[in-house]
Parts: sequence; structure tokens; C-alpha cells
Amino acid sequence: MRNGLFTETGSRVIIPAVRKPEDLPAACASGWTIMFLLIGDLLTAEEYVRQGLAAGKKVFLHVDFITGLGSDPIVVKYIAERIRPTGIISTKSHMVKQAKKCGLQAIQRLFLIDTSALEHGIHNVRQNEPDALEIMPGLIPRVISELRSSTSLPIIAGGLIKDHQEIETALQAGASAVSMGNRTLWHSFAQA
Repeated sequence: MRNGLFTETGSRVIIPAVRKPEDLPAACASGWTIMFLLIGDLLTAEEYVRQGLAAGKKVFLHVDFITGLGSDPIVVKYIAERIRPTGIISTKSHMVKQAKKCGLQAIQRLFLIDTSALEHGIHNVRQNEPDALEIMPGLIPRVISELRSSTSLPIIAGGLIKDHQEIETALQAGASAVSMGNRTLWHSFAQA
């Protein structure tokens, strides 16, 4: 992100997106420095974040997926003070804004299903000032290029990534990183 989150591992960045508790050890053991947690609830999220941080990872908690927390902005204050991840991921603009106020890094996740969604997403990004964007699905090189020219934010391509060629395509289109839940790709893609 703007503070060098992606520069540590060079220009080729994979972000393990942990979708099941049994994938957490593999993400912690991976050579990648960033991890997305898409799992947890009010009782487990803190432990999952602790494990990722203890493994030396920058941990981003997807707050929209944490059961039992809801989407009230006070949730972000709770996360910042109690759970203490590196940052959050959310599709909700008010959660991104609150994260910034609470000193957390924030990734705005955008689902780009049509031109209106793209235009609305660009508007929200300008209003919320997240640290990075995660766009879904990640298999849209033209839109990655268009977003890259519309904003100086790092672009993370995520969703529906199945093989090395799709990773390369997203990176060549201008993505700073590619997030995925496929453990095989976390370990088989060569780090720069």
C-alpha cells in the first residue's frame, strides 16, 4: 500500500486468503508477508489474527465475514483495540472510513459487475481514501488497467483466480497483488 506494504516482496505478490480454519497454518507458513482472514467469529477472530501476526504476517481481517460483530462502526473500534490486526477489508464504505479513524489500514473491496458498479466504486474510493482496493472478480485485466489509471491506490485482484496464467495476467494489467484461497497457488507461485 502507500506505506510500502507490497514493496517488501517485490513486484509479484500473492496474498493467501484464508477461508477455512484448517488453511490458517499453511498461510502462516507461506513465504508471503500479507494474509487475508475471511474466517472467524466474535470468539475466534482474535486468536486467528494473533497466529498470523506471530508468524510475521501483516493480517487483514475481512470484517464483513466475522460472525457476531455486525456492521456498526463501533465494531471497527473494538477490532482495533481488542483484536489488533494490521487492517481490515470491507465492502462497506463506513467501515473503511472508521478503520482509518481508528488507525487501521483499510482495503476497500469492490464487486465490479457492470459499468455503474465501477463508477460507483471509483466515487467511493475517492470519498473513503482506503489504503488499497481489492477488486472482484480478479479476472478483468481491462478494468484493472482502467482503475490503475483512475487512482494511485494499489489494486489487489481477487476472486476466481485458478492458475498461474491468471495471476500473471492480473499483474501485467497493473495489479499490485493477487489474493486467492487456493493453497496450492500460495506455495507454487515463485516469489520475486
